[in-house]
Amino acid sequence: MKIYLVGGAVRDELLGLAVGERDWVVVGATPAELELQGYKSVGRDFPVFLHPITHEEYALARLERKVAPGYRGFTTDFSPQVTLEEDLIRRDLTINAMARDDEGNVIDPYGGQKDLAQRVLRHVSPAFNEDPVRILRLARFAARFTKLGFTVAPNTLMLMQTMVAAGEANALVAERVWRELERALSETHPRACFEVLRACGALQVILPELNSLFGVPQSPQWHPEIDTGEHVLLALQIAAERSASVPVRFALLMHDLGKAFTPSDHWPRHHGHETLGLPVIDALCIRLRVPQEHRELARLASRFHTHVHRGLELRADTLLQLFESCDAFRRPERFQEFLEVCECDARGRLGLAENPYPQRTRVQLALDAAARISVEHRSNLKGPEIGEFLRTQRLAAIADIIHQH
Repeated sequence: MKIYLVGGAVRDELLGLAVGERDWVVVGATPAELELQGYKSVGRDFPVFLHPITHEEYALARLERKVAPGYRGFTTDFSPQVTLEEDLIRRDLTINAMARDDEGNVIDPYGGQKDLAQRVLRHVSPAFNEDPVRILRLARFAARFTKLGFTVAPNTLMLMQTMVAAGEANALVAERVWRELERALSETHPRACFEVLRACGALQVILPELNSLFGVPQSPQWHPEIDTGEHVLLALQIAAERSASVPVRFALLMHDLGKAFTPSDHWPRHHGHETLGLPVIDALCIRLRVPQEHRELARLASRFHTHVHRGLELRADTLLQLFESCDAFRRPERFQEFLEVCECDARGRLGLAENPYPQRTRVQLALDAAARISVEHRSNLKGPEIGEFLRTQRLAAIADIIHQH
């Protein structure tokens, strides 16, 4: 029995990056032999074990054979005769198909170190096209490693295009799509994920709502980049540079979906796109089983982002209505996330990323002033009187802020 460190840990060590999870491959062993040594079996589709002390994952070396569409359509051979090289060739990218033995030697049968040096994301073998999840994984790696100068190998992109044309991307299940997209959104260059998905045609399959924004023009007066899809990716990248949360980044992807429904003879104006996007967001989130907090923030962003953009012009009653509609008094943290979406949206325009955004300050000051209003010492107020008092005093407080600023 021989044990090797494999995959991302070896890749990241060679790149000089911090290593997170470590995965191991066991060659020349059976499940019974590992269990006798105290390993705990956790694999559902093939033998994966947790180390009795470190709890890291140890998988038996295995071969896979495609027998049906989709990412579950495989049969697996994990006999002790499977070699390390046979296990590595079934992996997705060359940079993930390296191993390190217990003496520190790197085993690299498929050119992973060369592709690391040349900053290339390349498939290991034609077996790449047997698993559509690999399209998503490659796009996620693009989001992670674009900052280091990595690009997708042309022949790998062509293979992905062929997979999409053959319908493989249609076999992806919602949970796996969302899991990979969520991870990509958390990376340092998330726009690269969606650029890769669009380049291979997969974006039209898994996120047609987002794909339809490309080619939809906006007024160059407000959007020098003109294209709505490009604007969304610019805003998303601004959010990443500001270390915004994943819900904020997701909301930015969603905030302009309504513009795809503007009749072309109305372009480049998009009257009413804020509400047109709401049912689209709902349907997308249901389809991909997106977490509720992401969906709620995306809805707020779509419906009310233009309100904040007009924050220097809004009357006191309109601002108060905005706060009430967003439940800002009871959920101030979520409202902060919403304001971050609005600022990233404003900065996500070609050449305007560094422009000031005083609207956020004005809206925040108004909210703070209104939130300080209390009925704590108003024991004489009953029932509807409480709400009426709060609303009157909050309006006055917001009006004072508007007058001062």
